Amino acid sequence: MLLGAAKLLQDRKSDLKGTVKLVFQPAEEGYGGAYYILQEGWLDDVSAIFGLHVSPDLPLGAVSSRPGPFAATAARFIATVNGKGGHAAAPHQAIDPIVAASTAILSLQQIVSRETDPLQSAVVSITFLKGGEAFNVIPESVTFGGTLRSLSDDGLSHLKKRIREIVEGQSAAHHCAASVDFMEDKMRPYPVVINDEGMYGHAKAVAESFLGEGNVRVSPLVMGAEDFGFYAQRMAGAFFFIGIRNKSAMATVHKLHSPYFVIDEDVLPLGAAFMLPWQLNT
Repeated sequence: MLLGAAKLLQDRKSDLKGTVKLVFQPAEEGYGGAYYILQEGWLDDVSAIFGLHVSPDLPLGAVSSRPGPFAATAARFIATVNGKGGHAAAPHQAIDPIVAASTAILSLQQIVSRETDPLQSAVVSITFLKGGEAFNVIPESVTFGGTLRSLSDDGLSHLKKRIREIVEGQSAAHHCAASVDFMEDKMRPYPVVINDEGMYGHAKAVAESFLGEGNVRVSPLVMGAEDFGFYAQRMAGAFFFIGIRNKSAMATVHKLHSPYFVIDEDVLPLGAAFMLPWQLNT
């Protein structure tokens, strides 16, 4: 299969036509590099875009995607809860921001479990909590934060609204003041990745032609986010996962974002063949 992919690269050289731009992914992981590439105008003359992301959940030689919404819109937030510090032996003389923050965090989990339609996808995950340094001191303030995700812009807006209301309301109930920062000036929310049906169908047919129908799969919806969503807002796009799992060549297959994550580089000619310029111009 790998030799076949390499031969395909050679055989199709004479079929290339049109203009192709290769786009790497600066600041993809959280800082929305795609947004700034578009702002600079480098892709103003591009009418379609295609992307690949390696996946350890798929075997080498397989790809997956789906038409329409594919990956989630995502944002981040930091909440600060301010109380009144004091000695832990006299909690009545302090205003404890840790209790207020803890109550808010528990209540935030009910946005998904009790306020969101079970048939809709949403995520609110608290990923850090910081407050205090001493065993016997109630701190002045606590900060916590995390990520919120949806498969629609309206869904993300609702999550933002409720996160702010809950953090501020629960803090006020405990005599604390609170603020919520969604950091949109530094870490712009990522749009939903929506695959254009025509682009998806064409890329799927190309993959089936050299990987075989059994190796081209329909992906489940993904609550991870990708700055490819910025491109897909501007032009027809198709985003696919390409498999790198090869247990015969790798002792252990690690998940994405693991510090031990590696890829089987035999995927490279497959990815190159899949992204041949001619397939986007036929």
